[in-house]
Amino acid sequence: MADNYSFDITSKVAWQEVKNAMDQTTKEIRQRFDLKNTKSAIELNAEKGVIIKADDDYQLKALIDIFQAKLVKRGVSLKALVYEKLEKALGDTVRQEITILQGIASEKAKEITKAIRDSKLKVQTQIQGDQVRVLGKDKDQLQDVIQFVKSKDFGIDLQFSNYR
Repeated sequence: MADNYSFDITSKVAWQEVKNAMDQTTKEIRQRFDLKNTKSAIELNAEKGVIIKADDDYQLKALIDIFQAKLVKRGVSLKALVYEKLEKALGDTVRQEITILQGIASEKAKEITKAIRDSKLKVQTQIQGDQVRVLGKDKDQLQDVIQFVKSKDFGIDLQFSNYR
């Protein structure tokens, strides 16, 4: 029998699902009457997010709504998206960059570990890079921690993995 049990709290986004949602959005841009023959586009931005381009604010909002709907259908949480400010681009177009968060930032990890400590559950927490490891002597305690963390809103999408 093991002395300690553990699991990891992570925040990961499946890039393949994001790319699939982008492809579906591009396909819908070509088919929709109000977006056909416009400069509307969505493209990947150097492994940190996407850039959405449109002729005006109305079309940009429509593209963002389409993209969000496709992400939700593919199981990607909208909490992972950070919207940068709207920019004017060449040729009277507008663009907006959307950063997709990967991993738990250090301040969020500290917030999660503090909340677990304050819950008075008999577990230990460790911040390991962009994830939080929770260690305990009892599997039931770990289940209680998972339920506790799920009940809180930390502003990011959290997954629980490596439960052993």
